[in-house]
Amino acid sequence: MLPDNPRMTTPTNGWLHTAIARIEADYHRSADTHLIPVHLPAYAQHGIDLYLKDESTHPTGSLKHRLARSLFLYALCNGWLAQGSTVVEASSGSTAVSEAYFARLLGLPFIAVMPRSTSPEKIAQIEFYGGRCHLVDTAAQVYDEARRIAHATGGHYMDQFTYAERATDWRGNNNIAESIYTQMAHEAHPIPQWIVVGAGTGGTSATIGRYVRYQRHATQVCVADPEGSVFSAYHRTGDAQLTARGSRIEGIGRPRVEASFIRTLIDRMVQVPDTQSIAAMQALSQVLGRRVGPSTGTNFVAMLTLAHEMRARGEAGSIVTLLCDAGERYLPTYYAPAWVAQQFGDCTAAQQHIADLMA
Repeated sequence: MLPDNPRMTTPTNGWLHTAIARIEADYHRSADTHLIPVHLPAYAQHGIDLYLKDESTHPTGSLKHRLARSLFLYALCNGWLAQGSTVVEASSGSTAVSEAYFARLLGLPFIAVMPRSTSPEKIAQIEFYGGRCHLVDTAAQVYDEARRIAHATGGHYMDQFTYAERATDWRGNNNIAESIYTQMAHEAHPIPQWIVVGAGTGGTSATIGRYVRYQRHATQVCVADPEGSVFSAYHRTGDAQLTARGSRIEGIGRPRVEASFIRTLIDRMVQVPDTQSIAAMQALSQVLGRRVGPSTGTNFVAMLTLAHEMRARGEAGSIVTLLCDAGERYLPTYYAPAWVAQQFGDCTAAQQHIADLMA
C-alpha cells in the first residue's frame, strides 16, 4: 500500500544509509525499559503477581518512542523519505513527540496535526525537538488535515494509524513483547496469564498478540478501552464502519476503526469509564510514589479487573500491563482537580471502586 502522497523518492544510498545508521545508533544508546512489580497484598497472598512495563523511560518519555522508531525505519526502507522531506503526522500527542525527536535526528522538518485539547506539555515537547504543531478542533479531523498538509508541502504523511501494526517486527528483534518475556523469565510466573494494553493505533496489541501466537504462549491479550472509543464495539461486532465520539483519555481510544487495530488478536476487551481511569491513575501513582499518565490508569483498571476475577476463581499467575508515560505531562489537566471536575465530574464513586478492587 503506497502512502497517501504518491510522491515516490529515490534517496541516494549515502543519505539513506546515514539516516538508518543514526536511528540504529540511537537505539543502541538506549537501555531497555524496566519491568516494575506492583505489590498489592490483596492479590500477592493469592499468588497473583502484577507488573508494569515502564515505557516512560524512553528518551521521549512514552511507549510511542518504539513506534516512532519503527515508522521512520519503515518509511526509509520503503523509499518514502528523502533528504529534506517534510514529515507529517496525525497524533494525539505522544507519537508526535517521538516522531519530532527522530525527525530532528535526521534533520527533517516535522509537522504534527493534533486536537486542540492536546496537553500544553506535549505541544512544548514537540516544539522543543524543532517540530511545528497544527491544531484542529476534533480528533476526527486530524487524518484529512495531515494528508492535506503532506500534499501541500510535498512531504510524507507517516500515518501511524495505518502502518503501526506492520512497521514493527512482531517475531522478535527486541520488540516490546520479546522484552516482556525476557524480563519475566526469572519471576514466579514467567508466562503471564494476561498482558493488558490500551489501543490508540492498535499497533502494540497487534505486535504482542502476534508474538504470543508465534511463540505458542498461553498468554491472553486484553485491551483496556476508554469510554467513548469505538474499539470495543468493533471487537464485538466486526463492523469496521462504526464510529464513536472518541475518547477523553489522551493517547488511547479512537472515534473510528483504525487499520492497525486487529480484532482477531484480542482475547478480551475491558471498557473503562473515564472516572475510573482518573481514579486508577491517582491510586497507582500513590502506590508507586510517582505520577503516571491517564492511559496507564485505564490499563490499571483492566489489570485489577482481571486480577479480581482470577482471585475469585482461585487462580494464581501473573499479569503485565504498560506504564505508558509519566504524569508530569498532565499536571495542568488530569492532575488538576478543577479541570477534572469540569471535564469528568465527581470521581468519588470511582475512587471507592478502585480502592475496593485494590483491597
